[in-house]
Amino acid sequence: MTYSGQVTVGGPADVHELKDLMITKIAVGPMNNNAYLLRCRATDEQLLIDAANEAETLLGTIGADGIASVVTTHQHGDHWQALAEVVAATHARTYAGRADAEGIPVPTDVPVDDGDVIRVGRVELTARHLVGHTPGSIALVYDDPHGHPHVFTGDCLFPGGVGNTRKDPEAFASLIHDVETKIFDVLPDETWVYPGHGHDTTLGAERPHLAEWRARGW
Repeated sequence: MTYSGQVTVGGPADVHELKDLMITKIAVGPMNNNAYLLRCRATDEQLLIDAANEAETLLGTIGADGIASVVTTHQHGDHWQALAEVVAATHARTYAGRADAEGIPVPTDVPVDDGDVIRVGRVELTARHLVGHTPGSIALVYDDPHGHPHVFTGDCLFPGGVGNTRKDPEAFASLIHDVETKIFDVLPDETWVYPGHGHDTTLGAERPHLAEWRARGW
């Protein structure tokens, strides 16, 4: 089956099979949050991005092999509702952006800064600190050596625009700057984008609209 990234709460997960990494996307909770389970194909180690909600669903997706780590993309409550239960069940290491860690009620084992590398088995993910949606939001970039990059953007980039900055011009200016300079300026159009809610996109699909987003201010 071809991966589409189109998942619904209560529906099946969708799996993106890469040569070194398997990415399982599932939608959970009343705010239609996406959670992503990454599995290194060489070692079978797993990492979860955003234990957002429905701990039972997430643990069922994780399976008996468990997870070594869980990354919370930012401090907003809809992205960590299941974190405590998932960590209690799996004993996973917790990662979050340094500036958001205090806003997450589960202790962060590893505070993350811009450029830090988070590993799942033999696969490396590079964290990019994107300021504006929250002070410590992070995206994770997987630069696939066998293909194009993949980036997990939390709530910082969606199809059609950057994340919500609550009509704060300073926060919007910061977020659009960081998304442009740390994502669009350094990654190719083929880069696949996995957001915190809704459908996936590519940088190529969104790049023509950057000036439009800047002009409208959101």
